[in-house]
Amino acid sequence: MKKKNNNPKRSLLIPALAVIAVLAGTMAYAFLSPLSSSSEKEYVYIDNDDNADSITKKISDISGVVAVKAFNILAGATGYYEHIRSGRYCIEPDEPTLQVFRKIRNGSQEPVMLTVPSVRTLDRLAHEISKKLMMNEDELYGALIDPELCKSFGLDTLTIQCLFIPETYEIYWNIPIEKFLERMNKERKAFWTEERKKKAKETGMTEEEVVTLASIVDEETANNGEKPMIAGMYINRLKTGMPLQADPTIKYALKDFSLKRIYHNHLDVKSPFNTYRNTGLPPGPIRIPSIAGIDAVLNHTKSNFLYMCAKEDFSGTHNFAVTYQEHLQNAAKYSAALNKRGIK
Repeated sequence: MKKKNNNPKRSLLIPALAVIAVLAGTMAYAFLSPLSSSSEKEYVYIDNDDNADSITKKISDISGVVAVKAFNILAGATGYYEHIRSGRYCIEPDEPTLQVFRKIRNGSQEPVMLTVPSVRTLDRLAHEISKKLMMNEDELYGALIDPELCKSFGLDTLTIQCLFIPETYEIYWNIPIEKFLERMNKERKAFWTEERKKKAKETGMTEEEVVTLASIVDEETANNGEKPMIAGMYINRLKTGMPLQADPTIKYALKDFSLKRIYHNHLDVKSPFNTYRNTGLPPGPIRIPSIAGIDAVLNHTKSNFLYMCAKEDFSGTHNFAVTYQEHLQNAAKYSAALNKRGIK
C-alpha cells in the first residue's frame, strides 16, 4: 500500500502557482490591452514640467483604469518617472499599453506639421508658433529681437522675418528655440536656389530686399496673378528714384492694420517704414511674404507703369498708369467709390 503524501509545502505550492498564473495572465492582459479607448488617434503632450502625477492624469484622460495602472507599473519597474522625456506622442487605436509605454519612455515622438504663418509682426509670429510647439511665446519673441542672435543668421532685428519661408514643415514639438531657428535658416537656404539668387541679382536686389518688396506686394493684393505687375511697377519706381509711396507701409509704421483709408495726416508719421517720406525700400519686410509674393518680385512684369490705384469695383485688383495725370483720374474714381460706401 502507497503512503499518503502529507507534505504541507506541496499542498500550498499548487494554489500559489495558480494565483501567480492568474496574476500573470491579468498583467499580460493589461499590458497588451489598448491604452486608448478611442477609435481615432490620440496625442499625449509631455513637457519639461511634467511629473508622475501630471503624466498619470494625461494618460487617464484617454485611458481606462486598467491601462493607467499597467502604465504606472511599467513606469515604476523601469524608473521612467526619474527620466521623463518630453514630446508629442501619437497613440494609435488598439495600440497595446506596453507598446505605447515603450514609445513614450524612448522618446519616439511624432513630429508636428508646422505651417509658418504669413503674419505682419514678430510678436504675432511668436504667438502663432508657440501655439504649435513647446515654446514659451515671450522667450521666442525675445530671441527674434535679440541683435546678436539675428546677426548669427546674417540678419538684424528689422530683417529677421526674412529667415522664415511660409511653408509647412515636419518639426518635433519639443524642439528648442535655437534649433528651431537653425532649422528655419536651413530651409531658407534651400529655398534660395541658384536660379532664385540669379534672378535677384538680375533685378539688382539682395535676398532681403526681394523679401521686403514681396511683403509690400502681398499687402497690396491677394491676387497672385496681379502680383508680378505690382512688383514691376515698384521696381520701376526704385530705378527712377521715386518714393514707393506704398500705403501698406504707412499702416505698418502706425501699427494700425485696421485702416481702410490713408489720409494726408497719416503720411507724416516719422518712421523708416514711411515710404512717402523716405525713398527706396523700407529697412525690412512689413510681413512674412508668401512664396507667390517673392516669386512675383523675381519674375516681375516689365512695363512702363509708375502708378497704381485700387479699382473702384473693389475686386482687389488695380488700375495702372504711366503718367501722374492718368493716376489722378483712377484715384478719383476709387475715392468716389469709397465715399459712396461710406468707408472712412
